[in-house]
Parts: sequence; structure tokens; C-alpha cells
Amino acid sequence: MAAKVYAVGIGPGSLDLLTPQAEKVLRMCTAVAGYQLYLDQIAPLIEGKKIIPGGMRQEVERCTRALEAALAGETVAVVSSGDAGVYGMAGLLMELTQEERFSGIEIEVVPGITAALSCAALAGAPLMNDFAVLSLSELMTPEAVIRRRLEAIAQLDLPVALYNPKSRRRHVLLEYAVEVFRKYGGDQLPGALVRDAWREGQKIQFFTLDQFPFDEVQMTTLVLIGNSQTRIANGRMFCLRGYREKYGVGE
Repeated sequence: MAAKVYAVGIGPGSLDLLTPQAEKVLRMCTAVAGYQLYLDQIAPLIEGKKIIPGGMRQEVERCTRALEAALAGETVAVVSSGDAGVYGMAGLLMELTQEERFSGIEIEVVPGITAALSCAALAGAPLMNDFAVLSLSELMTPEAVIRRRLEAIAQLDLPVALYNPKSRRRHVLLEYAVEVFRKYGGDQLPGALVRDAWREGQKIQFFTLDQFPFDEVQMTTLVLIGNSQTRIANGRMFCLRGYREKYGVGE
């Protein structure tokens, strides 16, 4: 039987939002690899298993160790927050299996609820129509590329979910994003910050771009910026999809 590694998305961190398939795989596996914070979030499911931990920026080492464990006979899960195929470890695992020593290992992706969706649900329904997802971290993508993508999204009048918006040393691209969306969408374009979604410390804050709360953004914050069809009413943010024009809804 060929060796297999499961790339598992664990969602936003609450066990209530872990998919049944992900829970089944985690209970079945004999070894689990992941960033320590994510391992802590699923601790009840992985007690007694071989743990392959790691910190930030140790993704290649961690995935390599997971693949080596699979070759040694372990049934391995590599966990990512949200969905393993959205800024997670699924793609890296597949890249590593291009190496000859790992070429016989099968990678199975177990989906999870990505941050854009879990945070959008808390804010309302801001992604009802077409939307974009973009990371502001230049760790893997050049800053110039991120700036071009922000310009394109803003000009297309698309709502956007901004992952990795800010760190202790990184804030310039978030400031640029707000500047670009004000340029094309105006000062009153609405948005929301969702921090620590579905976990202790959860906070939801609405804003318009002329009063963007930069000081409230942390590493665990997702930024949602709307478009010309986005509304905030009754404490909820939502995007019109055209039902009023077609069916007279809300008149």
C-alpha cells in the first residue's frame, strides 16, 4: 500500500467548525504535524499521537519530516488553519513530492472552512457575489505583485478578504490597500475587521474607509472590504446580488 499524507484543514480553531471528515482523519492518524498553535486547538483529538511540531517559517522542515514519517510507516496528517489548500500546507506537500524520494507518497486534501468564509459569516454576508481573496504577506509573494493585485481588485469593484494584513514589523501594504480602495471606491466604502474568529477574544468591528481602524488590526485579524453594492444595516454587513433589480426584493 502506498504511503499517504493527509493535508487537513482544521477551520478557524473551534472544534465545532471542524468537518466530520477532518475529525475522522485526525483520529485515525498515528502522527500529526503542524504549527504549535494549531496543534493546541485540536489537542483533544491528537492525544497520544506522534507530534511533529514547528514554528512560523518552518513549513518546509515540518512538511519534510511529515513525509519522512509517512515513509517510515506512520499515517500522517499535516494540519493547517482554515483550508489546507488556501495559504495552507497542501501545495507545499505536493511540491515536495516532486522530489524522487517522496514521489511515491499520495497527498489527500481534507478541506476546512477558510478564514474568508468563517469571518464573513460573523460579519454577515459580505461575499454574496463575486469576491477576491488576497494575502498581504510579502514573505512568499513580492510586494510589487501584491500592489498590482490590489489595484486590479479595487478597479474591478470586487469585495476582498485580506489575509495576513499586518504584523509588528509589517503595515505598509495594509495602508496601501486602504489608499487604493479609497481611490476607486470612495471614503464611505464599508468594511469589517474580524479578529480571532470563533475563538476566545473574538471581536467584530465595522468601519468606513475614511475611518479605518489601523490600530485595531492584529496578526489574527482578517480585513473585509466591500464594494459599491455592500451595505451595513442592523449590525450586519452584506453585499447586494441583484435581487432587488430582478424581483423587487427590499422595496
